[in-house]
Amino acid sequence: MQKGLKMSLLLLLSVIMIALTACGSSSGQSKKEVTLDYLWFTDGIEGEVMKGLIKEYQDKNPNIKINLIEVAYKDLTTKLKTMLSGGQPPALARMTDTGAFANQAVDLTSYVDKTFTDQFVDSIKPYYVVNNKIIGAPMDLTANGILYNKTLFNKAGVKVPTDPNNVWTWDEYAAALKQVMEKGGAKYGMVWDFTPHRWSTLLYQFGGSMISADGTKPAINSPEGIQALDYFKKLHKDGIIPESVWLGSENPANLFRSGTVATHFSGNWNLSSYKDITNFEWGVTYMPKAKIRSSVPGGKYLMAFKGSKVEKEAAEFIKWATSKEINSRYNKDSLFISPRKDSAKLDYAFGKEMFEVFANELANTTPLAANDWSRQTVVPKFSNDLKDNIVKVLGGKATSKEALDATAKLIEKAIAEEGK
Repeated sequence: MQKGLKMSLLLLLSVIMIALTACGSSSGQSKKEVTLDYLWFTDGIEGEVMKGLIKEYQDKNPNIKINLIEVAYKDLTTKLKTMLSGGQPPALARMTDTGAFANQAVDLTSYVDKTFTDQFVDSIKPYYVVNNKIIGAPMDLTANGILYNKTLFNKAGVKVPTDPNNVWTWDEYAAALKQVMEKGGAKYGMVWDFTPHRWSTLLYQFGGSMISADGTKPAINSPEGIQALDYFKKLHKDGIIPESVWLGSENPANLFRSGTVATHFSGNWNLSSYKDITNFEWGVTYMPKAKIRSSVPGGKYLMAFKGSKVEKEAAEFIKWATSKEINSRYNKDSLFISPRKDSAKLDYAFGKEMFEVFANELANTTPLAANDWSRQTVVPKFSNDLKDNIVKVLGGKATSKEALDATAKLIEKAIAEEGK
């Protein structure tokens, strides 16, 4: 009888062990192994930074494999369209033109908590929230702003604003540049990138916008828009900005590098590209204001796509990549501006104070700027014409009103086509 009891106990223990082993095996395989195709382009060093983060994520999530598909930026849109039309969308993509793919994007709303969008600077919200859907998440930011030649300013005895609450007006800025030209030996006061995106900074500062706040009609030919273009022409007429950039083919970055230009109206991406300048000292100062202060936000966003069959896993990666710790590290190591409100001041290895100036410009930017430039199904249909029309004004072939009225008609047509 004792022997029978022992046998029964042994049998019972065996059953329990088998059950426990089965449970353990089931639990270990509860997370299916999935691959996330990640469409990616690189401008600088951020590709290597992202590869390091991907390895870190995979180590923490062994069931996830992330397949980075690297393409040149100029090929990104074509590659994505091909994948979407072929029924094989990527799980993830690094994007700039978010609005153009809003209908194909996964709505992240159900995957994130209600405070998700509150983490990021307000001015960029129109880029990734479309029709109350969260179509992506911000990864890094760009900001238009001013880089200046410290050597020339010091020689002229002109001090730049150091307090964001006490910046120059445009007239004060123009007067300061004239002084640097007269006393500091600058050939030109300012070079301005030959793009409608950079010109639009002036438009927003004068209180205008390209499209109305509700997105239904053109607004570029408002009195504020005309005033902004008139002022841009005046800066050229007064010799502060050389005609050789907007009416010629000179590269503004090359002119600034020569050490003969007081300021470059460009953006934070120059911080890394100007690191090798040794013939003069340079820095970043606050942009002047007209009616308001404003920059123009740009940047890159992480998007997930419908039909990948791994939408949940893609959303989980997006939440991780845009969290404070990971996103701050990504931007610090890549020399980018973080889109997070709690990461405006990062411990950069280079240019820490300069990045903080650009971050402050973004914090004081009108939402109308992102409202305009996020409309990537509309903006490409008139942006080149806007640039051409500005050139006509600078060349004396059209008035500001005539040029902007013509642009407004193109905007009206593009908005109408978008609605069809």
